[in-house]
Amino acid sequence: MRVDIGSVVELRKTGVLTGKAGTQPICVFWHDGRAYSVDDRCPHLGFPLHRGTVENGLLTCHWHHARFDLCSGGTLDPFADDVRAYPVDLDGNRVVVVVEPEPGRVEHLHRRLEEGLEQGLTLVIAKAVLDLRDAGVPAGEVVRMGVEFGCRYRGQGWGAGLTVLTAMANVLPHLGSADHALALVHGLAFVSRDTRGRAPRFPLPALAADAVAVAGPDRLAAWYRRFVETRSADAAERALVTAVAGGERPSVAAMMTAAATDHVFLDEGHVLDFTNKAFEVLDHVGWPAAAVVLPTLSTQTAQARRHEEEGPWRHPHDLARLVEDATSRLPDLLAEGAAGGPLDDRGIAELAWRVLDDDPAAIVGELCRAIATGATAEQLGRAVALAASLRITRFHVQNDHGDWDVVHHGFTAANALHQTLVRAPTPELLRGVFHCAMKVFLDRFLNVPAARLPQTTAGDLRDLPACWDEQGRVDEAGAIAYGYLRGGGDPAGLVAALGRALLAEDAEFHWFQTYEAAVRQHAAWPAGSVEQALILTGCARFLAAHTPTRRELPQVVRIATRLRRGEALFEED
Repeated sequence: MRVDIGSVVELRKTGVLTGKAGTQPICVFWHDGRAYSVDDRCPHLGFPLHRGTVENGLLTCHWHHARFDLCSGGTLDPFADDVRAYPVDLDGNRVVVVVEPEPGRVEHLHRRLEEGLEQGLTLVIAKAVLDLRDAGVPAGEVVRMGVEFGCRYRGQGWGAGLTVLTAMANVLPHLGSADHALALVHGLAFVSRDTRGRAPRFPLPALAADAVAVAGPDRLAAWYRRFVETRSADAAERALVTAVAGGERPSVAAMMTAAATDHVFLDEGHVLDFTNKAFEVLDHVGWPAAAVVLPTLSTQTAQARRHEEEGPWRHPHDLARLVEDATSRLPDLLAEGAAGGPLDDRGIAELAWRVLDDDPAAIVGELCRAIATGATAEQLGRAVALAASLRITRFHVQNDHGDWDVVHHGFTAANALHQTLVRAPTPELLRGVFHCAMKVFLDRFLNVPAARLPQTTAGDLRDLPACWDEQGRVDEAGAIAYGYLRGGGDPAGLVAALGRALLAEDAEFHWFQTYEAAVRQHAAWPAGSVEQALILTGCARFLAAHTPTRRELPQVVRIATRLRRGEALFEED
């Protein structure tokens, strides 16, 4: 396409001409005896570049002083992005701009996303995500880029950033379509913060292929657990990457979850949670990425806090010994349960309430009886996860605000256990049921007094936003959520509303974990069930307890969206 912008005489006289190529404003500058053309919108925040200054081959935008090479459009300030440049023909006395299809657009956006991650530029990340999605790039590909970046540039391995990105990838189907890009930007921004200023990761190679064949998956699993036990992180990583290179997904999952449950509730449950998230992200990016993703967990698993070494797990109740005794009985309990039958949903819910008992021995006894009568691994995990969620639903606002994180850890770890038991149940992993149940027991005093469970059967989702805009409306948010569901409201509507509330804030790590765990756990129960309502009620209360925030990142995404629509941000609405 050739666009006539004006006369050469006028260009030389005024120094700049403006016009449009379709709906895209463009401008032409006369500088050093030549004509140069670029988009007439600064790629940073859309300020008209024809109102900028040209000097010594540099075009400077006067709004935030971004500088561009007038010839190529390349920026000297990475926060701004490159501006598109066009060839110019001087056809007699006419100035004609040549507009052709832009080559390599998707590759350019990939580079910009990586630059945004490297430098922590959330506006660059947001614009790249919006443009990639508009170009037809699937969400899974955007997630893959973030995962590869997070694994490569965090020497400590898997962390909060990759966890949030995975959580957001998991919940995308439950969010409104308008919130998808914002969810991805939240996750990618966390990856950027989690890697910035940290040493990169230098992965260890797998052992030779013939060594893999001789060792076999069982021996590699034994090595891995031994090296984790002795806190030999490098040796554990090499055993793991070797197992990934030569093994199948179930065997690798079994060895990693066994190591994650060889000690009770490793690192506040983060080891099991992060291990689960690593396998979940492989559902989005594909098993071939396992060699990059899974070894990032070795160091954390080997160096994690072991809670049986700490007082609360030993005194006044020796919870670690209770767990040890129960797990030693697992083979016999499982053999006995093989002749029984699974629980129904009512039985699972009743078991969950019994897990809230004040006697740890009674809790362990109930779980052992459930196993012996035929409860499945999934049902046991679901019961403990429901019990953990009730600690949040019944968390009283008289508690210290920081204690929301205490009950949060129990819930997200129990959700991770449940998801892992669904994916790859093993007798070793089943030990985690006792670990999480004892964590629920330890948190019992945060339900003393217990917040009253809502009794209403009426709730309007339109009343929820006010609960996020004013501190302290915890019980009101819970009552709206509960009443909406018990009055016949669609759970999907509440899940989307809670997700919108989360993404509208400068949310912290635990908030994303709690929301995603609630989404996963509510889906495990029948639609319209009281259990589903109680889980989402707890999530609503948790969000209301932590809002409002400054809401900076959502504003960045709104700015990026307005820029794509061609709105003039520098003008008053």
